[in-house]
Amino acid sequence: MSLHSCEIGEKYFSGAKARVDFVSFMRRLKPPPPSGLSFAIQNVCCFAVILSMAANYVYAQTASTPQPAPVYSIAGTVVNTASGEPVRRATVAVLSEEDQQTVASAETDDEGRFSLDGLAAGKYPLTASKRGFLTAYYDQHEGYNTAIVAGEGQETNKIVFRLVPGAVLRGVVTGDGGDPVEGAQVMLFLKPHGHNPGARISQAGATKTDDTGAYGFDGLAAGEYLLAVKAEPWFAIHQSIRGAFDSGAALDVAYPVTYFDATTNEADATAIVLIGGRSVEANINLHALPALHLTVEPVVKEDGTSLRAELRQSIFGTENQDAVVASPLGKQTGRGEFAGVAPGHYELTQGDPPRVAEFDVATTNQQIDPNMGSTAVTVSGILQTANGAAMPENPRIFLISLDDAHPHAPLETTGSRGKFSFAAVPPGSWGLWAENSGKSLTITSIFAAGKTHPGNQLTVQDKPIPLVASVSQSETRVEGFARDVKGKGIAGVMIVLVPKEPSAFSALVRRDQSDSDGSFSLRDVASGEYTVVAIEKGWELDWARPEVISRYLSQGLTVTVTENSGKMLRLSQPVPVQSR
Repeated sequence: MSLHSCEIGEKYFSGAKARVDFVSFMRRLKPPPPSGLSFAIQNVCCFAVILSMAANYVYAQTASTPQPAPVYSIAGTVVNTASGEPVRRATVAVLSEEDQQTVASAETDDEGRFSLDGLAAGKYPLTASKRGFLTAYYDQHEGYNTAIVAGEGQETNKIVFRLVPGAVLRGVVTGDGGDPVEGAQVMLFLKPHGHNPGARISQAGATKTDDTGAYGFDGLAAGEYLLAVKAEPWFAIHQSIRGAFDSGAALDVAYPVTYFDATTNEADATAIVLIGGRSVEANINLHALPALHLTVEPVVKEDGTSLRAELRQSIFGTENQDAVVASPLGKQTGRGEFAGVAPGHYELTQGDPPRVAEFDVATTNQQIDPNMGSTAVTVSGILQTANGAAMPENPRIFLISLDDAHPHAPLETTGSRGKFSFAAVPPGSWGLWAENSGKSLTITSIFAAGKTHPGNQLTVQDKPIPLVASVSQSETRVEGFARDVKGKGIAGVMIVLVPKEPSAFSALVRRDQSDSDGSFSLRDVASGEYTVVAIEKGWELDWARPEVISRYLSQGLTVTVTENSGKMLRLSQPVPVQSR
């Protein structure tokens, strides 16, 4: 090979649009003629130069071309929790961690297997759904779940997703003589599970019976439920007690609210235990009783308008939307009357200032004493941030009754630049909560009667309460890992961030569930002193009780959050996982 051949090779490999094809280039060179040792050495040198230029070009091209990012997969099997059998044709999806949007989805095959491929490294919540089953997140407990971490060294191809079949509750509502009751309001309530602070019986659904008296609830989660039925006899005629006539009195009847199983006393209601995949029948029979009449003294204001008394009936702490209201009989009587009242437990608000009385209506008509009950007071105040930042324009503000025996229905109002007022709050213990655009506003303390009380609880007595509630708008996120004694991350662990101040527990406590690598994230943590604990299989614990959670604090990790902590506070050491 001549020097000219080397020049050709240099141009071939250094051109901007050239391809590295050393083999094809070599084929273009003719074999060198045997003309002596010097010529052979020259060819060897040329070939060495060509090889060097080719290697340099390949290295340069490799170094300058971006390498594709590695991709990962999440795969496993969906099984029926009740039977253990694989679930075919279930839809499995991975979601983005921040906005919960679907990143990829797949359908399980006949063996319940799925595979979601081509995923970038990251953390992905996983969901599964199929008709007849409850749509759920992977390893879901209450509102928490375990996200799958995809990345180098992560085991993500042996996921077992246990999908729970929905439970069914059906029944028939009948009246006296066994006749079906059409249009009865059937209310379903779920008993609390999970020991959230302030957790109470909550309404899980409502429906009405058809012309055969039948009702049904489908797709229910497993748990303990309570059933209540409210109805009006189709033949009932309610009239003023003063205008009653003999033939009509027999038709002045009412059905009291009736609970499963055949009781009109809320405290004696029988819980219905539902298990995934099972169907339960719960029939209720209603008995008509003579309707009762309550008379009240109306309050006439200076402008001549009358203040109506209000009669409410709550069922498991939830106000019945069909509660009877006052109907005045006319100016000539000077009285108001509640007609067609069924026996039961009621709350009456009357007078100015308003008085609130709870009482049972049994078997006789009653004249209500205007001084009965306790004076309801105004609770008003302002929400303000600790750092002076502006409050949202129109936050929603709630008062939640904390009385266990007879909790009042929740009260709600809308604030204006943080200012709010509740006109008639019955005496008792209450919790103050606020939210804006679906995001909770953490109330860290309440200033009232010259004192500051940590947390969000207040006691209402017989005097109006002006207050100032301090609100945290902190977006600090506390992140860390839950690991065992060998340093291995443990998935599915309950993480609890416990505030040092016991009275602020319900307002400041935060929880999470560890992800597949043991990582966790506690969001919107207000400034303060905390202890974070990790409890394996802790979801059945009554963790909100001080004597229960205190058993785990000594092995927890102390955390201090300040106004300067920023949006991310990463724990410097792992949180040790404790057994339940």
